[in-house]
Amino acid sequence: MALTSFKRTWTLDDRAESVWHSLPVDIPPGCEGLLVTLTAPALDSVVIDIGCEGAAGWRGWSGGARNTFAITPDAATPGYVPGELEPGTWWIILGLHRLPVEGAELLVEAVTGKVSTIPGLAEYAAATEAVVVPARPPRRILPASDGLKWIAGDFHAHSLHSDGSTPIANLAALGVAAGLDVLACTDHNTEAHHPELPGLSDRFGIGLIPGQEVTTESGHANAFGQIGVIDFRRSAHEWIPEVATRGGLLSINHPLSGDCSWRQPLYGVHPPLAEIWHSSWLDRRWGGPIAWWESWSLTTTPIGGSDWHNPSSLSLPGTPTTWLAVDATAETPNELAEAALEALSAGRTSISADYNAPVVLRNTNEFVILNAPNTVLISPDGTRQAVRTATETLPALHPGGHVLATHTGEFVSVTH
Repeated sequence: MALTSFKRTWTLDDRAESVWHSLPVDIPPGCEGLLVTLTAPALDSVVIDIGCEGAAGWRGWSGGARNTFAITPDAATPGYVPGELEPGTWWIILGLHRLPVEGAELLVEAVTGKVSTIPGLAEYAAATEAVVVPARPPRRILPASDGLKWIAGDFHAHSLHSDGSTPIANLAALGVAAGLDVLACTDHNTEAHHPELPGLSDRFGIGLIPGQEVTTESGHANAFGQIGVIDFRRSAHEWIPEVATRGGLLSINHPLSGDCSWRQPLYGVHPPLAEIWHSSWLDRRWGGPIAWWESWSLTTTPIGGSDWHNPSSLSLPGTPTTWLAVDATAETPNELAEAALEALSAGRTSISADYNAPVVLRNTNEFVILNAPNTVLISPDGTRQAVRTATETLPALHPGGHVLATHTGEFVSVTH
């Protein structure tokens, strides 16, 4: 066993130079494991992220959720990828997310050799085993264009693989209980959770969509698909072609959400999706998210996300609900997950406040508005069409984003 130790005081000058700093660790041939521990002052003003890059690529990320992790050939702490520890220089990545004016002394210790206990692994396995498949509420069948059907989804949720409080299995259970057909699992800066998704999709009867939340202090973006980890340390405008080249889809997350608001320069190139409806939109008379969408581009496909982390989160999975017009022949959970990504790519989405809430749907050349009498459908050019009854059909005269609002100015539903 060998110990590599780094102890120093990190200052605001270090943070000004870069938020991200890399500490080298030598991994010898045949290494049985790596155990890393971060010791930092227990102060609210000190928030340090931590992750690991192997000699052959990215191995995982804790953010500020954990202060210790281990990687071995056969197993790893949730959020990290197990597998051979290829010899060479590995890097412990520190994110200086928050530092006090006087700086903070950090101690990082990396031990190479046999790891007797992998932090977090047994607890994760026990929590997964304890989750039972819940009853699904009555399905909501929505009118759709020929060859398509509307399914319900949520495109933002977190587990113990990053800063969530439960395993992926519980996300699946919460999604089923909410009536969802698909749920994107989007842990921060890692794909360590992806191998679990197919099996849990079958077990719970819900399509679990592989995702990752590419996370920086200047904004977050969800990348959907089995595409490999997107390097959050690179400029955000590089993420867009990288995700597209790998066959994935990129979405701007919660663009107007406190210190997580989107502030990354993209130099005029926009990803195809944006999380227009985030759970932090508590007062829908506030037009900020719609104003952002209008100024960003109403050609951007809107999606919604609960951003569920734990029981104290603002809303459960499915609040809001993103509806997707998918291939009507898709039936199994994994088929639905693939069909959902195809629907996102084609821009066939609508969003409602929850599973049973009023909704506006674009079906080919018409809009169908359900359970929203005495509202107004607003087109991209400002044209307004009155909705008088609980089920109403209106011509779809304009492409791009449309919003449904009440006479008091509350936004009820959006569609693309």
